[in-house]
Amino acid sequence: MMKRVYLASVAVALVAATVLLARSPSVSANAQRQASAAPGVNDVKIDNFSFGPRTLSVAAGTTVTWTNRDDIPHNVVSTEGVFKSKVVDTDEKFSYTFAKPGTFSYFCSIHPKMIGKIVVQ
Repeated sequence: MMKRVYLASVAVALVAATVLLARSPSVSANAQRQASAAPGVNDVKIDNFSFGPRTLSVAAGTTVTWTNRDDIPHNVVSTEGVFKSKVVDTDEKFSYTFAKPGTFSYFCSIHPKMIGKIVVQ
C-alpha cells in the first residue's frame, strides 16, 4: 500500500513538473515582450565582443543601459551620431533614453565588428 501511495505521489510530481516545463518558454517569451514594450529601463550586455541582445525593441521614452561584462574596455557609438559613450571598462555602464521612435544602429568604435540596434516604437 505504501509503495502505491509513493508511486502515485511521484507520478503527480512528474506530471506537474512536465506541465510547468512545457509552459515556461511561452510564459518567458510573453514576459520578455511585455517588458520590452513598456517604457522603463532595458539592458544590453556587452560580453565576449558582442552586444546582447543584438537588436532590442523598446517603447519611446525607454532608457537603455549597456553594461560591459568583458575584461576589456568597449564603447557604444550611434552610427547616426545620436549618442556616444565614453570608454566603459569592466562592470561600468552607459545609459541613453530614446525619446522618439526610430531605428538606432550602434557599434563599438574600438572593435567595429561589434554592432547592435535599438528599435524604438
